[in-house]
Amino acid sequence: MTGNEAVAEGAIQAGCQFYAAYPITPQNELIAYMAKHMPARSGQLNRVFIQAESELAAINMVFGASAAGKRAMTSSSSPGMSLKQEGISYIAGAELPAVIVNMMRGGPGLGNIAPAQSDYFQATRGGGHGDYHSIVLAPSSVEEAYNLMFLAFNLADKYRNPVIVLGDGTLGQMMEPLKKVRNPESKIQNYKKPWALTGCKGRKPNVIKSFYMKEGALEEFNLKLQKKYKEIEENEQRWEESFLDDAEIILVAYGTMARVCRDVVDNLREKGKKIGLVRPISLWPFPKKVFHRFTGKADQRKRFLVVEMSYGQMVDDVRLSCCGKAKVEFIGHSGGGIPTGEEIIRKINEKNI
Repeated sequence: MTGNEAVAEGAIQAGCQFYAAYPITPQNELIAYMAKHMPARSGQLNRVFIQAESELAAINMVFGASAAGKRAMTSSSSPGMSLKQEGISYIAGAELPAVIVNMMRGGPGLGNIAPAQSDYFQATRGGGHGDYHSIVLAPSSVEEAYNLMFLAFNLADKYRNPVIVLGDGTLGQMMEPLKKVRNPESKIQNYKKPWALTGCKGRKPNVIKSFYMKEGALEEFNLKLQKKYKEIEENEQRWEESFLDDAEIILVAYGTMARVCRDVVDNLREKGKKIGLVRPISLWPFPKKVFHRFTGKADQRKRFLVVEMSYGQMVDDVRLSCCGKAKVEFIGHSGGGIPTGEEIIRKINEKNI
């Protein structure tokens, strides 16, 4: 399957009941797959597919379906995600679960349809207005893209919060074998939704809103959100690590770039170089814990090289996590440019990182 198709199939298997989106390359295969398979598998779940008239319409349809207690999702690519930001802020402000997929392309502006990772700031810093966070998950393979859809819907329901699955054009278009063998986290967890707008059946009416006009009420609500975000930061940091025990140089990369870096690590390990890899899976909350393991020690031999398809975004989180106690270098391209393994090795050798 392509990565786009795997995301769609994973969403369906994870119990997605409502999907609305507007076409944009390079994630159109996702919409096409949902258009074909969502209605065909409606069954008892009454699954709904809608090609919305715009990205704004799609995200607000997701708001409505989620408010009704349904597992709801949308997808897009970079310019389309920009149009969704107000709706995502409203979803976060109303404490609604939703899954939003972004297969990133080159920017700014219309840019091009080549892969990029330059939406990292937008995804991990909220993107819309107000003090809020979306949980952000970054798959690096077709199979992981499938599996993470289960986790995405579960986390959205658990925390009543938007979850962004952040891929890129390469992952969306590439084809790999997919074995539907779920990892322990990839099981449907059914959360009760007593807050949902399901009709008032002899109970007190539910109200879903993000509007607080009484003096002090909005700050009180924001403090509640901050408490939730601290809980998410403590419990939901995820990463993959390789050869960290003896590594003197640690590459840090996510998504497609982590695949390139994994080859670099294998190459240099064969030549006796002490090199390792950290692959963040959760971009928010960022996996600070793995960096804190090294930066709190007197031994400062650990050095980091961050590799991105951007001009430097995740590198800020690595530097913050290192607290100024480790050397952090960066290499990146954007606008469809992809750092190569040879370029990464040359950077390591030239800079003597």
